[in-house]
Amino acid sequence: MMMREKLGLLLLSWFLLCGSCLGRFVVEKNNLKVTSPDSIKGVYECAIGNFGVPQYGGTLIGTVVYPKSNQKACKSFDDVDISFKSRPGGLPIFVLIDRGDCYFTLKAWNAQQAGAAAILVADDKKEPLITMDTPEEGNTDADYLQKITIPSALISKSVGDSIKNAIYSGEMVNMNLDWREALPHPDDRVEYELWTNSNDECGPKCDSQIQFLKNFKGAAQILEKGGYTQFSPHYITWYCPEAFILSKQCKSQCINHGRYCAPDPEQDFTRGYDGKDVVIQNLRQACVFRVANETGKPWLWWDYVTDFAIRCPMKEEKYTKECADQVIRTLGVDLKKIDNCVGDTEADVENPVLKAEQDAQIGKGSRGDVTILPTLVVNNRQYRGKLARAAVLKAICSGFRETTEPAICLTEDIETNECLQNNGGCWQDKSANISACRDTFRGRVCECPIVQGVKFVGDGYTHCEASGALRCGN
Repeated sequence: MMMREKLGLLLLSWFLLCGSCLGRFVVEKNNLKVTSPDSIKGVYECAIGNFGVPQYGGTLIGTVVYPKSNQKACKSFDDVDISFKSRPGGLPIFVLIDRGDCYFTLKAWNAQQAGAAAILVADDKKEPLITMDTPEEGNTDADYLQKITIPSALISKSVGDSIKNAIYSGEMVNMNLDWREALPHPDDRVEYELWTNSNDECGPKCDSQIQFLKNFKGAAQILEKGGYTQFSPHYITWYCPEAFILSKQCKSQCINHGRYCAPDPEQDFTRGYDGKDVVIQNLRQACVFRVANETGKPWLWWDYVTDFAIRCPMKEEKYTKECADQVIRTLGVDLKKIDNCVGDTEADVENPVLKAEQDAQIGKGSRGDVTILPTLVVNNRQYRGKLARAAVLKAICSGFRETTEPAICLTEDIETNECLQNNGGCWQDKSANISACRDTFRGRVCECPIVQGVKFVGDGYTHCEASGALRCGN
């Protein structure tokens, strides 16, 4: 009987997921600019890996090394006595690795451990670029996944072959990885969304997601309270095929007569919580955001989800409405409005909140369908990289138009203040302590300042002068 139940669960999971199998998954890309040798100089596309830390808004210059052994990087480079640590005064080293035989993440981890500044994975066949992703849960020991900090990129077979041929010919291959346009930055506000889940029993991926929410809450609330960002949380659900609506599997994993479903947290119907419990808690979290947003305090969602994770975990059998209601009361959110928003989860009707969530899963414009959890979307473009405070904040900060970034984006752990060295090459009047250098997330700009209401004019590089007594800038 147990085997039959597990087989039924696997079949249903396939059906639940198949709605997204035909979806449009967008491969997010950045530019790779080869600066030498002349024979392969040019700008090429590469695909950003879904792990590590892409340098959103910035660039990274390095020289490429193709190892003589362990070329697929499936074992430690210590075993073959190879190091990629750059010498003092030398350029950072980008390691070129061949695709195949092991997970992309293991290749990146082995390269990072050997001192590489970035990893380039050359495809082994001619095909469109894909997104390098993390392994499925249960397929590997995931302890190292969150420790990968170097950026990664998949390059086409033809570009990889060209780089290898140049290296074989004794040429030094230098390049610039450029993420400045990887995310749009049209204005002075960033819209971003996080596709997340209240489930805390899915292993290391759930653990890292809960840790991210806790670590990022402070930054998120600063950005939201200051009006710098517009954040919205989202939740993935799937529908149960009509032929299976009355099955035990659908009844335990779905609400509203099979319309909104989530997989069983433990992948076992005989213990723990069911998929429908996850759907209901996800719905409650979405409703907390809606009600808090209506009162002008959308940032309360961050307090709710972090407090809920601490106070109402599945493993302590507290993943309940009663526990959730206690958290809601402590935050001063109207509980009646939350209950009205959640509605009747047993009724054979559509839930307007979850219906909107399913509609939002479908990609529009430059954004592809949301098919994996967690997914972060910044300015309608899917973020790639690990879910960590500094990495995500860097991506969000790259979404602001230059000179409009909030102060949190200009802190030392996010970017380097280029105005501190030689005044960034901009005009300055040392005697009056006036400078045209203005630090931004993408680097400095030379822009004549406004001092005590008086606007200075000029090119910002060689000269600036007061535009007239008390002539004020807008």
